[in-house]
Amino acid sequence: MWPEYFADVHIHSHYSMTTSKECDPVNLARWAALKGLRLVGTGDFTHPAWRAELREALAPAEDGFFRLKDGLAPEAYNVRFVLSGEISSIYKKNGKTRKVHQLVILPGFAEADAFSKRLAELGNIRSDGRPIVGVPSKDLLEMALSVSPRAIFIPAHIWTPHFSVLGAKSGFDSLEECYEDLTEEIFAVETGLSSDPAMNRRLTALDRYTLVSNSDAHSPANLAREANLLRCEFSYEGFYRALRTGEGFAGTVEFFPEEGKYHLDGHRRCGVRFLPEETRAAGGRCPVCGRPVTTGVLHRVVELADRDAAQARERAGYYERLIPLATLIAGVLGRGKRGQKAYEALVREFGSELAVLREAPREALGTVVDPRLAEAIVLARTGQLEIEPGYDGEYGRVRVKVD
Repeated sequence: MWPEYFADVHIHSHYSMTTSKECDPVNLARWAALKGLRLVGTGDFTHPAWRAELREALAPAEDGFFRLKDGLAPEAYNVRFVLSGEISSIYKKNGKTRKVHQLVILPGFAEADAFSKRLAELGNIRSDGRPIVGVPSKDLLEMALSVSPRAIFIPAHIWTPHFSVLGAKSGFDSLEECYEDLTEEIFAVETGLSSDPAMNRRLTALDRYTLVSNSDAHSPANLAREANLLRCEFSYEGFYRALRTGEGFAGTVEFFPEEGKYHLDGHRRCGVRFLPEETRAAGGRCPVCGRPVTTGVLHRVVELADRDAAQARERAGYYERLIPLATLIAGVLGRGKRGQKAYEALVREFGSELAVLREAPREALGTVVDPRLAEAIVLARTGQLEIEPGYDGEYGRVRVKVD
């Protein structure tokens, strides 16, 4: 039996728009260790300056994995990196404009160089860590496979309304419509923050795919808000096989999907938030201004579903819904120095944020922090929550009921 580890492979560097300046190799490794990750994506490998920065900071470790070079950080930051990057494809197909994001993971710098060189011939890869290219998704997949037969190509956050393969605004009704004869080369899809595995298993068309979850972090502090649990050989080949076959892929930790920015339908400017049935009753329009509402992830899942929710839950496999520790602390202690000290004390005592959220006993928690916070951490595991679902780009709110 291989030891288990957590991986979060869809993130961004400080070269992506709207990202923290702290998204550099050392800070990413530091926060990955605090969170309890063993493997983290580099993000943005197509950006020439970021790739150069990664080369300066990283040294080869296990097959296809990299570590910080000696002397750059304390030994406690003992995590591994894998070369990853998100690419935005905007193009026309079958009379519609398509906007699809996809995650590409490669086993080494030589492959990353080759892929980036070809991509640079098709679009500007220097202006943003997540490049926008007018290249069909199928062609990007073919390009990735041409530089490495071990390339991992994952349709990203597949339900997001505006930028995903199944999105309501600019996606497709199936992966086959997007990737055509190369669809068989895709073996994993990313569920995104606004959906969970049970929602995705409502589509029999997704049964053959491994459902992965990643943070899509634009700040190191947001690492591991979603992550993947693996029990496989700790190497690129082991990771690749686990995603491709499902053997060694043990499950995911998830945001509460209601907390995602696009879970329900709605119109943020008018403060209108709808369940799918309310959207249908309103003819798809905002009752305040009359404009179309943004169709959320739940609506889109229900629209394409061919399996009921109970059957889907049975097929969903193992996953856990977690509330980030900083959110729990803020709800009890606020966001000041007191809350920061509580976070540091908990991680120091139990080893990582994921260990605190998943495993730390209530009695032990209560000896480290305010008993109300200890209670909140335990109650979050049991789902005793108050939830205001997200919609139209507005994050939802999930609160623990603590007296």
